[in-house]
Amino acid sequence: MARPERPAIPACAGMTRMRREMMDPLFDFTGKVVLVTGGSRGLGYQMVKAFAERGADVIIASRKLENCEKVADECRALERKAMAFAMHAGRWADCDALLEAAWAEFGRIDVLINNAGMSPACPSHEIPETLFDSVLNLNFKGPFRLASQTAHRMSQGQGGCIINISSSGSLMALPMVVPYGAAKAALNAMTVSLAKEYGPKVRVNTLCPGPFLTDISEAWDPDKREHQPVALGRPGYPAEIVTGALMLASPASSYTTGALLQVDGGPR
Repeated sequence: MARPERPAIPACAGMTRMRREMMDPLFDFTGKVVLVTGGSRGLGYQMVKAFAERGADVIIASRKLENCEKVADECRALERKAMAFAMHAGRWADCDALLEAAWAEFGRIDVLINNAGMSPACPSHEIPETLFDSVLNLNFKGPFRLASQTAHRMSQGQGGCIINISSSGSLMALPMVVPYGAAKAALNAMTVSLAKEYGPKVRVNTLCPGPFLTDISEAWDPDKREHQPVALGRPGYPAEIVTGALMLASPASSYTTGALLQVDGGPR
């Protein structure tokens, strides 16, 4: 099977004004503030750039400040405001500090994307308690804190949108990575409940990626990087997460909340 070409994404800062003039109003985020955890690489990076290219000011949060600053500089080159913030997305104190800094800088968040995560493989009977706690903290405990606190602030203001990045692993058997799949399943359940609790002013949805060629995939064997047992027969390119995030964040999706959108190459 021929492998498709990588999807093209605009990358030239010199075309910023032209892109704005040609902007589809359904995906125009001019004046919006978008926060992405784990935004310095992989799927998070692609989403940060996609929103910045469509007019949004962005907040890039991740563990290493220098990596966040590199992405922030790319967004500033697009004539957008960008804030880099170093934090551990599994710790509530860091989550609270991030929100305080975001509100101090921008006065609000319009879109929160809970993207940070980790999925170390280990036989279930060998998983130490420290690793179990780390996986649950980063994939569920921290996202819960960020989502709940952001939703509360949004509900007190002009409203907003929260997108929780889950995984196709939350919907199937996932041997060797059980705490990760369980944490992402909890994220799915959290989405539905928060959508009900903080609606109608706040929309909360789940974006559920499948196998993507991010930095994690560098450890895969070569065949796995070419082929996957999904309907499309291949892993996804990071850029292919963009349309799902834009759709869920768009004001045109104002009647979509508590939903789970799978971007996973189709059924296995």
